[in-house]
Amino acid sequence: MPDDTEPVSLRRLFLFFIPMGISVLLINLSHVIINGTLARSDNPELILAGYALAMSLLGVTEKPAVLFRQTCSALVRDRTSFRPVRYVSFYVFGSSLLLGALVAYTPLGHWVFGLAYGADPEVEREAIHSYCALMFLSVFSGIRCLYQGVIIYKMRTRWLTIAMIFRLGGMFALSQYFLSVGVNSAMQGTTIFVFGMIIEASISWWEANRLLKQMPEKDPNCHVTQPKQVAAFYNPLLYSSLIVVWLMPILNALLGTTTRGTLAVASFAVAGSLMNLVLGFFTYFHQIALLFVKSHPSVVRQFVLLLGFVPPLLMTLLAFTPIGPWMFAHVLGVKDELLEACIHALRGFLPFVLIFPWLDTLNGIVMAHGETKLMFGSQLANAIITAISIVLLVWMLPDWSGALGSLAQSFGLFAELFFLAWLFRRRHMNDAKPAS
Repeated sequence: MPDDTEPVSLRRLFLFFIPMGISVLLINLSHVIINGTLARSDNPELILAGYALAMSLLGVTEKPAVLFRQTCSALVRDRTSFRPVRYVSFYVFGSSLLLGALVAYTPLGHWVFGLAYGADPEVEREAIHSYCALMFLSVFSGIRCLYQGVIIYKMRTRWLTIAMIFRLGGMFALSQYFLSVGVNSAMQGTTIFVFGMIIEASISWWEANRLLKQMPEKDPNCHVTQPKQVAAFYNPLLYSSLIVVWLMPILNALLGTTTRGTLAVASFAVAGSLMNLVLGFFTYFHQIALLFVKSHPSVVRQFVLLLGFVPPLLMTLLAFTPIGPWMFAHVLGVKDELLEACIHALRGFLPFVLIFPWLDTLNGIVMAHGETKLMFGSQLANAIITAISIVLLVWMLPDWSGALGSLAQSFGLFAELFFLAWLFRRRHMNDAKPAS
């Protein structure tokens, strides 16, 4: 239990959870600021395309740094245990910085964006230029997540929201400056992003260091003292996440081979953005389970049962009532054939949002037991089933447009939940057997 001075009640879990959910919603606003700034350039299509391409690679390179949020909140219980986590993070941040520099300043950028992504020369140039700033993003994002792990463990999650508010303020101010002098490069978008991340990382560092000073030098119940102990927890998370991040390019590539490939890719992307907006607030169930399932399992169960059905309820309203078409038309500017395809794709995401809260909770339980190796197996199952599903669906139902992608992702997530539950149950049944 993070703080022995106050009992963990259902109310306290809500107060712990809500600021984290709000911070995710604010992150979506930060992307709106950047896209809105770049859209006001003289050549918005080129600049937005270059920015989007650079950000697609960031989705892969940033993931190892983001995992330190879970790693830190799971392992750090005193100042002694924090040091090996920080030590391992230095290697990861250094590797991210080196990779970013290779993309920005060596032929690797051309190989990635020009050859692997198949971008036009002008878009490729904008994407590579963007990486001159974006190469620093993974480092500051990692610093943010490392220290947020301490903040989350100490249940000061309001600081996640506070940091995001300051981040948005800084990003908005810088975007206004760029608009006043003229927007002519995708690098200005990535500079806004990095500037905001520096602000958020700085506030997280300041608050977490204050909390670390209040923690004991050595907690007798904490046995994490060496980097190899951190690596044993972190590495399976890293390997499993690197499997899943490549699914989206595969899905988009196969959707592009359908009867109307452009419509399929576009509707899948737009429906996915709305699905992420609905699900964004509910992406921290794993932190609830990670911190409290061992000490207060009944409270965790009540919390998940209360909130776990909210995302599918919201998705049902969007996918099967006039609310969804209205949002697509008036908020996202979608109309005609694309609007219809987006609604169908959104319906394909209904099983996804139904399954996600329970899978995220189970992931937290697995992390609480230090059994992250099981997550590698479950996410491998997700990747395999998703890939098989999209191939079969594209072959059998090529007219179903973006719904093929959302259904394939839903099948993959179901496979991940089923396989992880089976692995976890088998592991603990074996542990419960008496020695012969």
